[in-house]
Amino acid sequence: MFFHKKQLMSAVTVDEPNPRFAQLLLEQFGGATGELTAALQYWVQSFHCENAGIKDMLQDIALEEFSHLEMVGQLIEMHTKNVDQTEAYKSTLFAVRGVGPHLLDSQGQAWTAAYINEGGDVVRDLRADIAAEGGARQTYEELIKLAPDAGTKKTLHFLLTREISHTQMFMKALESLGKLTDPLFGNVPPDNTVDLYFNLSTNGKDERGPWNSEPTFQYIAEPGPRP
Repeated sequence: MFFHKKQLMSAVTVDEPNPRFAQLLLEQFGGATGELTAALQYWVQSFHCENAGIKDMLQDIALEEFSHLEMVGQLIEMHTKNVDQTEAYKSTLFAVRGVGPHLLDSQGQAWTAAYINEGGDVVRDLRADIAAEGGARQTYEELIKLAPDAGTKKTLHFLLTREISHTQMFMKALESLGKLTDPLFGNVPPDNTVDLYFNLSTNGKDERGPWNSEPTFQYIAEPGPRP
């Protein structure tokens, strides 16, 4: 059962409408890293999750992402309303599709469920969610750089901040499972190559670091076919 409260999660103000910027905002409405993708991804994942606490967290964050979608939609509407006679408006997707948000990204590509990353394993899903939040945060950061007015920047800053909060929540959930840094999860144990690092890039300096060094890895300087 759902109820919609007719109140935005945080105030949305636009000082000067800019339809060209509104087209960029579509990335966070109908794009791969957008709020609709995140909301549906976390919601579907919650059905697979048997851990009651993590299931509740996924549902809470999913609903917050729907609230963010509403805020982005309001931003797009405010940046496109009453500007349809301007040259800027004529050069955007809104000239054909009309004012307000649409299920398109900034290039006019239609939203697709293929953007959603879920696989029925809580560890795998939470790691995918951390990546999703990272992608959204990066998009918001670039939008903030391009935002034409202070009101829009403030709204985008709030949305970026919440992506960071969600990342922390997902990391804490993984930590509670003992899987924040452990790559071994699932039911099939790895074979005896699990600790091998194959040096497969040559004709240059071979860089070394904790990703290819003892005690975690055995460095194979000149790998050959495995038996």
